[in-house]
Amino acid sequence: MKRQGRLVRWEADRGFGFIRSPEISADVFVHLRDFSDRQAKPQVGMALSFEEIHVGGKGPRAVAVQAVSAVASRTAPKHTPINSHRRPASRRSNPRRSSTSEPSASWGLLFLLAYGVLLGASVWSGRLPMLVLGVIPGLSLLAFFAYAFDKSAAQTGRWRTKESTLHLLALAGGWPGAWAAQRLLRHKSSKQSFLIVYRATVVLHCAAVLAWVFWLRGIPVLD
Repeated sequence: MKRQGRLVRWEADRGFGFIRSPEISADVFVHLRDFSDRQAKPQVGMALSFEEIHVGGKGPRAVAVQAVSAVASRTAPKHTPINSHRRPASRRSNPRRSSTSEPSASWGLLFLLAYGVLLGASVWSGRLPMLVLGVIPGLSLLAFFAYAFDKSAAQTGRWRTKESTLHLLALAGGWPGAWAAQRLLRHKSSKQSFLIVYRATVVLHCAAVLAWVFWLRGIPVLD
């Protein structure tokens, strides 16, 4: 699929770097040989057009890379200026992204607060063991570091963490740490198929906790 982004890192001595695109959650690996123009001199900040591929379970990689200015000069009509009163795509998308992310973050914080109150009240009333207050933060911390490791692997082209592993951590109780990582690290925060499954794990986990606290613990034990 054709994408556009900007070169945010370039190792000239090693001949590779990374492209950041608003359409992809992780930075995209690019090698010098993947530039269509072999005489190109990549520089940090330059706008690029590329094809996104995935090879061997690693992070996204760019091929058929071209400078946006070079593509526009070939496709734009000669009588029309290339930069004719059009604002950059990133400027158009930023207000929309900020307007939609702020409400979701607010709802997430409220949900986290309600979840914390539920756990605290359940432990205080004896419906949940005290151990829960250590296990849930531990799982959240583990999930946060799993996200951080996966983002680092995507940026450096190393082996990625399976999405199923991230979902299992969330289902087990680490979903608050996963939620924090999605916003603080900006990782796995725009892939809708992943977010749908993630939200399902949150619902299932919270439903299990509620069932245990208000139903299973309420069943009398027969002598």
